[in-house]
Parts: sequence; structure tokens; C-alpha cells
Amino acid sequence: MEKVVLAYSGGLDTSFCAVWLSKERNLEVHAVMVNLGGFSPLEIKKTEERAYRLGVKTFKIIEDEKRYYEDCIRYLIYANVLKNNTYPLSVSSERVFQATAIAHYAKEIGAKYVAHGSTAAGNDQVRFDAVFRVLLPHIEVITPIRDLKLSRKEERDYLAKNQVEVDFEKSRYSINKGLWGTSIGGKETLTSNESLPESAYPTPVSKTDPELMTLGFDKGNLSSVNGKKYSHPVQAIRQVEEIAQPFGIGRDTHVGDTIIGIKGRVSFEAAAPLIIIKAHHLLEKHTLTKNQLIIKDQLSIFYGNYLHDGWALDPVMKNLESFFVSTQEKVSGEVKVELYPYHFILIGISSPHDLMSSKFGKYGEENATWTEADVKGFSKIYSNALSIYHQVHQEY
Repeated sequence: MEKVVLAYSGGLDTSFCAVWLSKERNLEVHAVMVNLGGFSPLEIKKTEERAYRLGVKTFKIIEDEKRYYEDCIRYLIYANVLKNNTYPLSVSSERVFQATAIAHYAKEIGAKYVAHGSTAAGNDQVRFDAVFRVLLPHIEVITPIRDLKLSRKEERDYLAKNQVEVDFEKSRYSINKGLWGTSIGGKETLTSNESLPESAYPTPVSKTDPELMTLGFDKGNLSSVNGKKYSHPVQAIRQVEEIAQPFGIGRDTHVGDTIIGIKGRVSFEAAAPLIIIKAHHLLEKHTLTKNQLIIKDQLSIFYGNYLHDGWALDPVMKNLESFFVSTQEKVSGEVKVELYPYHFILIGISSPHDLMSSKFGKYGEENATWTEADVKGFSKIYSNALSIYHQVHQEY
């Protein structure tokens, strides 16, 4: 039998694919689950057991959480990426890296086909397709759910017909959890004027008393939380999430342009990403120059949009990442954050690289490196070109 590698999550869609590929295409199914921080050991164990009950030949779990940080998340932090000033690319940033890991595994076992369970309605189909066509140009991509235009009821009926236990919970909301946040979709996100109810968010609000949190950064990487050092930033990210998520911080709904050309909405909870990005950005405002900040803001928009649209393999992304890395040399220090129900406040920073050092002057209070005469001369030259223009044109 010819081999097919299936991008497998254990949900209804990929479970249907596992059975259909075996029975209808007569293929040897190798299910691959790429864990980028969204699955617990118990969830992985249950997913593996289900896969074998569905009849797959092998089940492979690829633990790529740290690589995901090194190849993606750290650049999202360096660049302070919030798509449309809102969304930290919580789950959308994962798909290219999951697809890349699956493509490498398909090469490793000599598979003739690769498959995924995306529908025709979302962004993920394009992200998976694009990576597979770039890295596996001679391998056929099979997409049963999309090609057969199946409803979830039809998928359930097919599995039941093939004596497969159908025990998937019917949920009002589609939830995708990852290291960099959790996305939530439901009937409200299909509208333009409704928001998710409190019950739709996976993490209930259980904290009401304010807490002070201190985040330590080392060259742009989160290295400590409340004074405790961590050997890898992934551990620190998880600690921020554990402390802050019970406040209900990081909840929002993003609306933007999809890869397939329509507007779309998605809700999310992402306490750690929002706090870390905002804290990092505050530290940068104290430690980077004016022009570094201006250029970074412009490149951040391009980088975030390209990553969202599945272009992580484009060489220009590596060029931008090199720039972002070079800007982080002096971005070290601590940021104090006050946590409250549903929001947080950035208190301030301490850093040996703080360019706001009082020895150079105190804004609005006193000057230490210039005289009054210096400012008068500077102001005259600074406004000279514009003054000439208005003397000539008399527009005001």
C-alpha cells in the first residue's frame, strides 16, 4: 500500500480523513500530530488511542514547542506583532510550522501523498497547501473534507456507517489552543455586531484582587517572571499565562482580511502574548532610538501580515528576522505590570540601557546638556524651511 501522511489533530475532520483515506483510497495512513504547546500529555495519549482505533498504520507525535519559539514567537515579540493592532497571531502563526514538520516527516518515510482536514472556508487550507507545494512539489495533496464538500453531519454518518465509534462532543464553539494563545470561533464571530458570552472562553475569571507582576527581558527574550529565572522563554511564557489568564486578560475579537479575500472575525484569549508584547514594547521605547522604533513599527506590519498569510518560508522573512535580532542587543531590563480583572497597566521599567536617564535632562523640568541659547538657535533652523514656504505662499 502507498503511504499518506495525514496532518492529524484527533478532531472530527481528521478522524474522518483517517478512515476515508484508508477505505476509499486504499492508502496506508500515517497520522502525524505536531504539538506546538497546545496539547497536554493526557490529550496526546487519548488522541493516539483514537488514531489507532480508526485504523491508522502509525501515529507520530512531533514535539516542536521550543523550535516554534525559536523560529517564530521570539520574532513576534521582537517585532511587537499585533495584527490590526489587536491579534497576536495566536494560532494562525502555528500552521506553517506544523505543515513544515509534517512535510519533513513525509520525506523521511517516503510517502507518496500528504493530506489535511481543512475545509474550503478558511485560511488554514491555504497555509497547509502552500507549504506542501513548496517543500513537497512532487507529492499529491489530498483534502477530503474540502473536495467532498462535507458537512459535519455527513462526516459523522460516514464514520458510523463504517462502525467507527462517534463520540465527538457537539460544541457551540470551535477552540484551538496553542502556546501563543487560544482562538475561539462561534456563531457570534460570524456576525459583525455580537461578541462572545463569558461562558465561551475556556478560562473562567477566578481572580479579582490586583497583582503586581515583574517581567525580566534579556536581549528581547523573556527570561524571568517575578524574579524567578527560567532556562527557556517557553517556561516563562507559560508562567505568565498561569498567573494572568484567570484575570480574563487578553480577551478580544479580531476582524481582518483573510487570505481567501473576505473579511473574517475570530475571538481569542491570550493573556501572556498581550502582556509580554506590551511590556517588551515599553522596554524598547526606553532603550531604542527614535529611528529604530519608527523602522521597526513599519517592518512589523509587513512581517505580521506575511506570517499570517502563510509566507514564513519566503527569504524576505529571514532578512527581516535578522534586522529584528540586531535591534534587541540593548533590550534588557525589567518591566512592572499591574494585573486587574480584564485588563492590565504597565507601571514602568528599569534597565541599564534606559535612554531616559536623568543625567541628560528631565523632560519639562530641567536641561542638563544644552543652554537656552542653544534651543533658540535650534528652533530657528528647525522651522526655517517651513517658514520660507509659508512666507511665499501665504496659505494661513
